[in-house]
Amino acid sequence: MRIYFFLLLFWIAPIHATDSQPPLRFGLTAVVVTENLRFLDQWSQYLEHKMGRKVELVLRKSYREIMDLLGSGSIDFAWICGFPYIQPREPESIQLLTVPVYRGAPRYHSYIIVPQSSPYQKLSDLKGKIFAFSDPDSNSGFLYPLSLMVAQDETPETFFRQTFFTFNHAETVQAVSEQFADGGAVDSYIWEYLAVFRPEITEKTRIINKSPSFGFPPIVSRLGLNPNTVKLIKTTLEDMDKDVAGQALLTQLKLDDFGSYPDSLFNGIRAIANKVKTVHPSYSALTD
Repeated sequence: MRIYFFLLLFWIAPIHATDSQPPLRFGLTAVVVTENLRFLDQWSQYLEHKMGRKVELVLRKSYREIMDLLGSGSIDFAWICGFPYIQPREPESIQLLTVPVYRGAPRYHSYIIVPQSSPYQKLSDLKGKIFAFSDPDSNSGFLYPLSLMVAQDETPETFFRQTFFTFNHAETVQAVSEQFADGGAVDSYIWEYLAVFRPEITEKTRIINKSPSFGFPPIVSRLGLNPNTVKLIKTTLEDMDKDVAGQALLTQLKLDDFGSYPDSLFNGIRAIANKVKTVHPSYSALTD
């Protein structure tokens, strides 16, 4: 089956990439489970054959690193989180390219999870405990749970005994499953992805809070790229569901497809970010 899938990548009437153009660099972070290096190689090959251009996937630990690379022009595209997307930049350096569609909609949730065997039933039960955040620039892994604390006139420093960042949603799930943390905040898409591919981890956790839905982590492009290049990769991603090889990749990602959506999709994240800033204008994680 694995050989069959690999061959499919060459049965899609590929446009062969040339060496006359520099590679396109595509940044990835913990918004996608990056441990499957074989899959990432297959995805980059698919994009190359569709676009006729070498594509390099650039993996970084944090959203901040990826945003810095976009700002400096060191990468061309990136799959980021909605929180760094809505943060103001001067001058603006990115634009919305396309949004993944997951279970019929371009939306996802933040989950607050605890060990399966723990007695905790709600966030207030975690007061004075150890909590794992995913990334300081993550909506699901930091901003949303922070907003819950702000609503109670608390901050992570006053609410929890200890906190730490894993910089990876999968590692947050792992930390909670192994009880290194009493609770954690994660991306629902990653938790549900792991529930399929690594159920032995998620089965040791339990969801005690599910956020309202938010715009799914988008793919963006840096400003200044050739418009034809931007249009080509956008079309390539949004047409993945139209051929066999693309469908196979989407199946591995557990996504329906990619689609065009307005910037207003992320207004829910903007609203909670503005609320937190209003209550705690000097909160360092939001003002750096």
